[in-house]
Amino acid sequence: MPENGEEIIMRIWDLPVRQLCRNHLLGEHRELHAVWNIITQGKKGYATHPETRRWTGKLGALFARHEQQVGEIARRGWKHESPLDGGAATGKADQDVFVTPIKEQKRMLIDRGCGCFPGAGDEQPAERGAVEEGDRHPSRRLKPRREPAS
Repeated sequence: MPENGEEIIMRIWDLPVRQLCRNHLLGEHRELHAVWNIITQGKKGYATHPETRRWTGKLGALFARHEQQVGEIARRGWKHESPLDGGAATGKADQDVFVTPIKEQKRMLIDRGCGCFPGAGDEQPAERGAVEEGDRHPSRRLKPRREPAS
């Protein structure tokens, strides 16, 4: 926690995407796109936020995290429709700055009981991330895959 006592809300986790519940995976995906646009387009809003600053000069690492998200989105049977421009993925390929230590990030998610890190307590089963028919995604760009009509 910062010295002034304010909690910094985690935006992009430094944990395996496979361990994130549906809401945290989709929320992180939206935040990643916001950070990407702030950095690549020179936008002012949230440019000084600690989560944005830690990715400055590390678009290679941010792009890699996005690709991890895309893989997990596909694994869960969802359709991804918001690719990033890999040509803009410059800078360091690894993230080595953390707003919150990784162990603390994991504990934060487990304590929420949201379905992240299934099996680490009383969380919901891993299938919590599955999309039910008619389930609405919180992101407009992520939609459940539909089988073609026969």
